[in-house]
Amino acid sequence: MANRWVGVTVDYLDVERVAAFWSALLDRPRGPSMPGWIYLGHVDDAQPPLVFQPVPEPRRDKVRPHLDVVVDDITTGIAQVLALGGGETGERHEYEEGVVVIMTDPEGHEFCLSQFY
Repeated sequence: MANRWVGVTVDYLDVERVAAFWSALLDRPRGPSMPGWIYLGHVDDAQPPLVFQPVPEPRRDKVRPHLDVVVDDITTGIAQVLALGGGETGERHEYEEGVVVIMTDPEGHEFCLSQFY
């Protein structure tokens, strides 16, 4: 059997709050989950599940791996992130191909929100 990628797991204090944020932002429903954990999607989906693992300690440093989310309109995407409880870092990068804005989820994990032209 070949190796395969089956999901992304991220540590959070409040998995319910953060899973609700990502579920709404990505329009991805909850899938079967282990007690205390929350999975968005299922291991057999076209996209691997996003998994929220509860941990007792807060994040201390920047999380290096992050999600990249593409939106049709960057202004609308930013507004959606903010309405769902996420935040802005103030970092924005303009490229010929499009724009990338660094956002945060409700627990401060950074991710890229991008619009391609």
